[in-house]
Amino acid sequence: MEFIPAVILAATAATQPNGSDPATLAAIDATCHDYVDGQLEGDVDRVARSLHPDLAKRAAVGTQQYEAFGLQRMSKEELVSLTKRGALKTPKEEWDRTCKILDVSGNAASVRLETPWFVDYFHMGNFDGKWLIVNALWYMKK
Repeated sequence: MEFIPAVILAATAATQPNGSDPATLAAIDATCHDYVDGQLEGDVDRVARSLHPDLAKRAAVGTQQYEAFGLQRMSKEELVSLTKRGALKTPKEEWDRTCKILDVSGNAASVRLETPWFVDYFHMGNFDGKWLIVNALWYMKK
């Protein structure tokens, strides 16, 4: 039997998206934490394993010189490179992050990640039993 943290079981009892089972919710939560904790630790492997190879990470930046609906774009490789450089490395005592599973439908999920610095909205997909972030729309808070 797989160990599922009590905090996940308690949270899912009241707010289970679409009746998802606790193991699915725990796996989605683990992917979200690999993404954010990996960046905060500077752990390239954790970040890389949370991302689909065709990740589309974007921030809405508004009107730009040659683009009416400007997006700042980032690929999996760019995010992994930023992690390798320690761009978001933060002492553990300063970590303050929450992953909230908004919806799960079959092999697709929607998740909200919030830190003091940014908010990410993820679309995740389940590929052969592994949840990966396929799309991320993010907003810089500071």
